[in-house]
Amino acid sequence: MGTWNFANIWETVARHQPDRPAIITADEHVSWGEFDRRADSLAAWMLEQSVDAQDRVAQYLYNGAPYLESMFAIMKAGLVPVNTNYRYVGDELVHLWNDAGVVGVIYDREFEPMVEAVRDRVSSVRWWLSVPDSYRAVTETAAPTQGVTAPWGRSGDDLYMLYTGGTTGNPKGVLWRQDDWFGALNGTSVRPLGDHADLDLVRDAVVDPGPTVLPACPLMHGTGAGSAMSALAIGGTVVLLPPGRFQPQQLLDAIETNGVKSVVLIGDAQARPVIEAMAAEPGRWDLSALRVIISSGAMLSAEVKAALHAISPKIVVIDSLGSSEALGAASSVSRSAGEGTTGRFQPGPHTKVIDDDGCEIEPGSGQVGRLAVGGRIPLGYHNDPKKTAETFVEVDGQRFAIAGDHATITAEGNIEFLGRGSTSINTGGEKVFPDEVETALKRHPDVVDAAVVGVPDKRFGQAVTALVEMAPGTVLDTGDVRDQCREFIAGYKVPRHVFQIDSLNRAANGKLNYQNLLEIGRQRAAEDKPAE
Repeated sequence: MGTWNFANIWETVARHQPDRPAIITADEHVSWGEFDRRADSLAAWMLEQSVDAQDRVAQYLYNGAPYLESMFAIMKAGLVPVNTNYRYVGDELVHLWNDAGVVGVIYDREFEPMVEAVRDRVSSVRWWLSVPDSYRAVTETAAPTQGVTAPWGRSGDDLYMLYTGGTTGNPKGVLWRQDDWFGALNGTSVRPLGDHADLDLVRDAVVDPGPTVLPACPLMHGTGAGSAMSALAIGGTVVLLPPGRFQPQQLLDAIETNGVKSVVLIGDAQARPVIEAMAAEPGRWDLSALRVIISSGAMLSAEVKAALHAISPKIVVIDSLGSSEALGAASSVSRSAGEGTTGRFQPGPHTKVIDDDGCEIEPGSGQVGRLAVGGRIPLGYHNDPKKTAETFVEVDGQRFAIAGDHATITAEGNIEFLGRGSTSINTGGEKVFPDEVETALKRHPDVVDAAVVGVPDKRFGQAVTALVEMAPGTVLDTGDVRDQCREFIAGYKVPRHVFQIDSLNRAANGKLNYQNLLEIGRQRAAEDKPAE
């Protein structure tokens, strides 16, 4: 076989290490053998529901064993998993499921009222399966044979559909070939399996137990799903936290109890509470097994990286820069507190910074360009040929994903990340990228989190406006915060308005809803006299 398919990989792992743990939750330990058997039973059931090759199946689920089991089953049956943000309501769910044309929905029982409310508006859906009741009835039924395979078989061309966005418009389905998704994930694995699919390599890789990985983010997002899928592909164990609001104490308990080796977080938004919890109860947790802390979806500040290194001298901190369209664009790896930087990354092997004409930016020139990622990238966006043509372009005979992230490149070849162009601010003819200003704001010791938007301004067109969360017990000193910003960014980038806010309400993937924050900024700015 020449291309990688996740069902084939995971079946091989299960065959060679059936008794090792595949999934650990607060309620159960699922062995690899049980993981495979449950997925077989569910795959056989789905194939009885009159499905066709590459039909779409929505996963409307919290983190838990059923999420990964159902993903395995969907892929076994030659179908396509469709992630569904469990925070979506009514129209958002209807749009996503109609856009994807899903034929089945696997959903947590808690979402029953929402399912009933939209059921009649999603005409393509032929079956619904509730977790845990109906789901367990299916998965506890013995599968007819081990390794259920659909009549149409499987291949690396089978799709993985990753819906992303929603804060600046309707969510878009990013279409990945499984072979490309696996290749992009496995390229940075501790046990790389190579580009050419060979299941003997998988067998050899699982002679020793794989890593124990804890994604502290939802599996419904690319960061969570990708980290779990990658760990399972090399025979690892995925530890999952209970559903609900992120609680750092639960994370630390799970790391200690399960000997977690690698944790995946979402930037400062999750890392800071972990650091604060440890500071509040020093010595409570034994984290000696922990070796790697990975951040994806939002950047880590240098100060937070230093605090993470203080946990243990053995810890490596990896700050990963990428998107659903472009995995592994760049990364920042630090092995000690003094190495961590903010917003500076080493480009991946297929990453360039290009100008609007497709030419590479000269290192050290200070010119702003866009990140272009080649190599293993998606086919495009589902049902959106215009956006596909805009995002996936050919440069010098090579196909690149250009998702809109702006950056410069230093004389040493490092990437200085500036942010997504769609949220950039034009103030007095100067372009300001929110991420750059947010990074400067978060250098202030009392600023826990920050968001920057551009509000209408009669003089400058837009005024740079900051919304900040302050540390408990502290009060915003606007002048002090602005003065510190001037140490790191040009004067025109320093926020003219700075407002304290209780919470930025980051999504579980670390993203900000800039539309909502812009409205808050507009309202507050209308009552504020801006600083000069």
